[in-house]
Parts: sequence; structure tokens; C-alpha cells
Amino acid sequence: MPIIGLDHVQLAMPRGGEERARAFYCDVLGLPERPKPAELAARGGCWFETDAVKIHLGVEQDFRPSAKAHPGLLVSDLDGLLSRCRARGFHATEAELIEAVRRAFVRDPFGNRIELMEAEH
Repeated sequence: MPIIGLDHVQLAMPRGGEERARAFYCDVLGLPERPKPAELAARGGCWFETDAVKIHLGVEQDFRPSAKAHPGLLVSDLDGLLSRCRARGFHATEAELIEAVRRAFVRDPFGNRIELMEAEH
């Protein structure tokens, strides 16, 4: 099979939303920001990356949030992360258990759906 992995997930955001993106993806989710390459920086948006997770937010002129499509992020403290999301004003669903995985959904500052998943102990 020629596909060997997933490099990153790109989500859309409205122009000028970089600070709101940082407040959620860095401050709440804990993903560090990586500077975009100079040739892409003028387009706006932000990149948040670790060795294992890469989420890129790009500016979309006629922006509409992803209501159904979403990245699924594996986490180690789902309850703590959900509490942090709610304390910062981000709507999060209650966790549910499906096939030995606890999961919940949160909306980023732009309304994009993000799934948070933790293996049941």
C-alpha cells in the first residue's frame, strides 16, 4: 500500500482568528505552536505540532465550521481536559464509553468539532 502515514490535519478558520486559535490549541489543549514557513505565513493561520500530532489551521474566505468532520485526538486525562475546556468557556459534551474508549467532543473557538479520546483503564 503506498500510503504510509498521516502527516497532519488541516482545519479552517476565519481571517484574523490566530489569537483565538492559540488560546484554544496552545493554552487549553497544550499543543505548541510551530511557526509556519515564511512562504506560507502571509496567508494567515497557525500550525500546532508535537512529534505525534500536527493540526494546521488555514484561513478560509467563506469560512463555515466543520459540524461533522473532525480530528480525533488521543488524550491521557480526558476528565481534566474537559474541565479545562469548560472552565475556559468551550462547549464540551459529556464523556461516553464506546468499545473501551471514553470520548467526548469540544468545539474550537470557530465551531470546528474536535473529538477527545482516552482508552478505558
